[in-house]
Amino acid sequence: MDHADPNPDTRTEADANPDAASDTNTPRNPDAARQPDAARNPDAARQPDAARNPDAARQPDAARQPAPDAAPDPAPDADANTNTETDTNAEPDTIAATDPAPDSATDSVPTPAPARPRRRARRAVRIALGLVLALLLPLLGAETALRVNYAGDPADGTYTRGRDAIWLGHAWVDGRKRDADITALAHRLDGSGIRDLYVHAGPLEHDGTLPESAYRQAGWLIAAVHRELPGIRVQAWLGDKLATEEPDGMRLERAATRAAVVRSTREILAAGFDGVHFDLEPLHSGDGHYLALLDSLHAVTAAAGVPLSVASHQIDPLPGFHSFWGTVAGHPKWWSQEFFGQVARRVDQIAVMSYDTMQPLPSTYGGYVAQQTSLALEVTPPGTDLLMGLPFFHENRFGHWAHAETVPAAVRGVRLGLSRTDRDRANFGVALYVDFAATEDDWTGYREGWADPR
Repeated sequence: MDHADPNPDTRTEADANPDAASDTNTPRNPDAARQPDAARNPDAARQPDAARNPDAARQPDAARQPAPDAAPDPAPDADANTNTETDTNAEPDTIAATDPAPDSATDSVPTPAPARPRRRARRAVRIALGLVLALLLPLLGAETALRVNYAGDPADGTYTRGRDAIWLGHAWVDGRKRDADITALAHRLDGSGIRDLYVHAGPLEHDGTLPESAYRQAGWLIAAVHRELPGIRVQAWLGDKLATEEPDGMRLERAATRAAVVRSTREILAAGFDGVHFDLEPLHSGDGHYLALLDSLHAVTAAAGVPLSVASHQIDPLPGFHSFWGTVAGHPKWWSQEFFGQVARRVDQIAVMSYDTMQPLPSTYGGYVAQQTSLALEVTPPGTDLLMGLPFFHENRFGHWAHAETVPAAVRGVRLGLSRTDRDRANFGVALYVDFAATEDDWTGYREGWADPR
């Protein structure tokens, strides 16, 4: 709810075998690993030095230094010369056959597949799939439960109790509206169950003060409503952004700020308003400073004989869900049911902002509203008016889809929750948000489903 003017790693083969790097650059016989040196050079066993020095084949003893006193070797026989000469002449071919080109070596020796990276990839895929399932299965289960919660028929008599409300924009107190607008409003509300108008008269400053200029035409509005719509109460809608998730905003932990809010309440009631409605966001569950402020404010409104009303966050759909969401998203959003009850016991009227629910379908949205209605009824005192919010606006963004959050779905959800929990409760109603964004379909959905069913 807007508080400002609401109008418009991988290894290679060389890594695995250190010798592979040198083999890559040095041509080699691919069968060398299986064959001894003799197999590489057939004459190597008879003439080991010939393979090492080509000249040793022609002069095998010339390069040797005979040991002292040793007799000189006899001249080699013809067979030896023949063999030697043959080896010498065959040397180039021997080298070519023994040491193939690098491409031939590459083709002959298959490169082992990098099995470890593939295993890691498969493991990563399995982990990712597991995480997706861990998230999707509970979500699908929850959505199915909401759809089931939307089934069934509401009980007879679960319609308006004449305690409904509507939020009105700032244009009603800054001079933009005229008498003709009052007449049109009276015609619109005739025969409905609306009793309270929450008229935007703020926002409060971050220090809790409220300039009188923010509601300069309040006197005209109040008088005109009392004249044209007798029995309708005009409440001052005051709000501000709290510094609970960002550094900028109102700080309820400061006693001076809370005291200033109380003074501002006295001042605006002196201007003739029939009550005061507070909407402070984002308000985290368990905020003791807020409860202390409500105690002070209720003393003021009770003395003036007017209602103290507040807008509330939604209730945990699962126990402790606000803590989980606050850790994941940094925005708790929901209140615990216990905290909701603590707030409801300190005010005369509490309106649940049962929209912006992230629901994708009308059926799941309606089931969610039915759940919220039951949760709120369970902890709201019988003497406190409990109102469930209806979405009289149309936006498409994260958290809100206009095709899902419709007035008929919300009304049906409200009636189902009321039927299952406390069908005879008198202090109950709906609150319409907001007048300047409403369409004829919204008003029709409200009247046909709740205010004036046929």
